[in-house]
Amino acid sequence: MNQVLQAAQVGSRAARLRCEFSIGQSIGHVIVWVVLTLITFGLALLVFPYYLNRAVLNRTEVLDQQGRPIGKLRCNFDLISSIGHVIIWGILILITFGIAGFFISTGWCGSC
Repeated sequence: MNQVLQAAQVGSRAARLRCEFSIGQSIGHVIVWVVLTLITFGLALLVFPYYLNRAVLNRTEVLDQQGRPIGKLRCNFDLISSIGHVIIWGILILITFGIAGFFISTGWCGSC
């Protein structure tokens, strides 16, 4: 019975998220991705949403009710694990003359 009560207390604990992704880091990422986009003639934009989300998530921590860090978010995305997804979106972007790119970059697709 004690274990059930402890589990209920842990499950009902309020937590907040705090992201330490600064404006300087944002500008740095934008510069890198603009250069990559120019070098790859726009192909880097196929994976940009994934890496942007990864950068933000990896700098986010979970705080308890008193504001103390109790954990960190980790995104283990890499291009190899999602190559099929990237290929499908690349084909969709080509077929729709770029319109599908709007949906992947805004997260409107369910699997993004």
